[in-house]
Amino acid sequence: MRKVVVTEFLTLDGVMEAPDEWQFPYWNDEIEKFKHNELFASDTQLLGRVTYQAFADAWPSQTGDYADRLNSLPKYVVSTTLGKAEWNNSSLIKRNVAEEIRKLKQQPGQDILVHGSRTLVQALMQNTLIDEYNLMIHPVVLGKGKRLFTDGMTASLKLTESITYGSGVVLLCYQPEKKES
Repeated sequence: MRKVVVTEFLTLDGVMEAPDEWQFPYWNDEIEKFKHNELFASDTQLLGRVTYQAFADAWPSQTGDYADRLNSLPKYVVSTTLGKAEWNNSSLIKRNVAEEIRKLKQQPGQDILVHGSRTLVQALMQNTLIDEYNLMIHPVVLGKGKRLFTDGMTASLKLTESITYGSGVVLLCYQPEKKES
């Protein structure tokens, strides 16, 4: 079965909103290598509407291995409001989100990668559809903004890997704890 892998840029205080405004000073070759390997371990993108629209505006005009891979992958966009998804190889999921993602997980292939997409990730968490979290914690505190984990959310996670990069970013990789039946 394929894995759903959530990958996020977060601040120390848990903000994930608008990483383009705060994460670039911390980008380095080590992080680039991890992000490259992460993308090439996947063969499908799963995105919420807001992240999809931002990516669709930015990536089609980019070139290079990473951009070529991202642009060529099948992309599934979860949205009840988007009329159509025009970026190359994009499809909409408008209904039965959990069921549709369970079907994707059953198909042969590599990981299903979720960038950003806060509302989608929260829905995936509620439906226990996430297999791994790759959280890149940046040494910055914003004090306000949209957070990945909101009041009332609960999860038990097992740390599987941690890496400290030279820029001060810490990668924390987690898997959900298996509940005993």
